[in-house]
Amino acid sequence: MWQRSVCVGLLALALGYLCLLGPELPHSALRHLSASLLGGLRRARSLEGRMVAAWQAAIVRPARGWARVAVGVNACVDVVLSGVKLLEALGLEPGDGKNHAVLNSRQDLKEAFAHFMEKGAAAERFFSDAESFHHIARAASEYPGAQLYVGGNAALIGQKLATNPDLKILLCGPVGPKLHELLDDNVVVPPESMQERDEFHLILEYQAGEEWGQVRAPSANRFIFSHDLSNGALNMLEVFVSSLDEFQPDLVVLSGLHMMEGQSKEMRQRRLMEAVASISDIPTDIPIHLELASMTDQDFMSNIMHQQVFPLVNSIGLNEQELLFLTQSASGPHASLASWSGVPDVGVVSDILFWILKEHGKTADRASDLTRIHFHTLAYHILVTVDGYWGNQVAAVAAGARAAGTQACATETIDTSKVFLKAPLEFVTSQIEAPSKISLNPDEPVVHWHREGISFHFTPVLVCKDPVRTVGLGDAISAEGLLYSEVYPQ
Repeated sequence: MWQRSVCVGLLALALGYLCLLGPELPHSALRHLSASLLGGLRRARSLEGRMVAAWQAAIVRPARGWARVAVGVNACVDVVLSGVKLLEALGLEPGDGKNHAVLNSRQDLKEAFAHFMEKGAAAERFFSDAESFHHIARAASEYPGAQLYVGGNAALIGQKLATNPDLKILLCGPVGPKLHELLDDNVVVPPESMQERDEFHLILEYQAGEEWGQVRAPSANRFIFSHDLSNGALNMLEVFVSSLDEFQPDLVVLSGLHMMEGQSKEMRQRRLMEAVASISDIPTDIPIHLELASMTDQDFMSNIMHQQVFPLVNSIGLNEQELLFLTQSASGPHASLASWSGVPDVGVVSDILFWILKEHGKTADRASDLTRIHFHTLAYHILVTVDGYWGNQVAAVAAGARAAGTQACATETIDTSKVFLKAPLEFVTSQIEAPSKISLNPDEPVVHWHREGISFHFTPVLVCKDPVRTVGLGDAISAEGLLYSEVYPQ
């Protein structure tokens, strides 16, 4: 670090000396030397600093922004604390990890937490035993250092968007007294959406390198679980859709479908069909963004894709776990890949995203509205759009990446001393078709490529070295990306 500072200082002195000698030097020589020294100054800056400067230049507001955004339908109170410390407080001993689709006991909780902590992967599970869950929730909320926040994808997206004073936000979901108290004043909650008790979700965080028995976390992340019946049944979906007539939004953001996994298969199937009917009632001139979340039932994911949910929405937000699960559920490209190893391969991710829009997106002969996907993983983001439907996506993907860096580190702006570049500096754009090879330039960190009428916008993320809070990071990223996006009138 000190060597870079010395270089910058010497270059600056040299440039100043050149300016003093300017009248005695030929103009062409002065211009050449000045350009060389300025280039040296730029190179002396860190990769991270150059990327931040480039993002700042690229992040511009769209010509036609949103004024009113309606968000629903999952909302809760998040209780955030150390996962290892809570499990120790509950008297649970570390042991081997094992994945469980549904948590039926403390033993299941212990095994599932260890399983995902060892992978450094985010996950969300339903805890079936109400009495046991409420005991754990009480212990968690009373644990020293536990923090209570706005929770639920919809509420988190609404809360993030509400920080923009030019936006009016409608939030519809099961809002209890504590959640209502935590919400921004700019968030409107319909009276029909209020309920007497809050739904609590427990967020067990762990840090990179943290150990529990033989398990060591490769990266910071969190494990979420709840016994949430209101959100699990999408109780507020009809209320949400009926409130849109009065609110008249420019954009609808929908999340919470994943919460239905805790229901019986019959109940889930019936509720999904009712959800499709309700979403169909939203006027077609209002764009809809669907935020996905962690799921475990491949049949349910396949139903969401094929039973007219994807074709009803204009935009989707998802992370690497959800993307891989989606292609596995529908036998898409790279479906045989069991899990990601390290940073997800850009070419593999690109192939799956391309397939989603080609198979389920809007085309001349398909009745689908899906034209945009915002993919986010720890190291990079990709915005994929069908040409002709969305604008300002360079700014949108850069804004999403900037939000990741600031929120994880809890800083107003990106502090380059607290972040690092984890994305590959070189990658290929496909592992199936003849790919393009791309070398990343930190001074132009948003990379753009085309594939059969579909545009890809890629940018790295500056990863926080010591993240303060990982919960809701994906929701903040999607919210920021939407804020800077512009939909073209058709």
